Amino acid sequence: MLTKEELPECPVATTVRLIGNKWKLLIIRNLIYEEKQRFSDFLKTIPAISKKVLTDNLRALESDGLINREIFAEVPPRVEYSLTELGKTLNSVFNAMIDWGTYYKDNI
Repeated sequence: MLTKEELPECPVATTVRLIGNKWKLLIIRNLIYEEKQRFSDFLKTIPAISKKVLTDNLRALESDGLINREIFAEVPPRVEYSLTELGKTLNSVFNAMIDWGTYYKDNI
């Protein structure tokens, strides 16, 4: 997880740093609507994402404290991803994005 000293001073820049690429946004979107997802679920619901890019973004989100990765001791192993309590606070950000995106589409 990043330290406060490593983050930009600007709160908008901090948010962009943490969730500012399209893949992270779509991963978080999935976890807001479906509490838990497996790796294969992300591949099915996020078109064009490669396994490597998905892995890199999941690791970054986990490292930043926004998602949990839970490994189940089964054969084959099962891994599920979910939002942390901190990650769940992004729900209001996504609701604002939905509202603005809808407004934009209605007014162009």
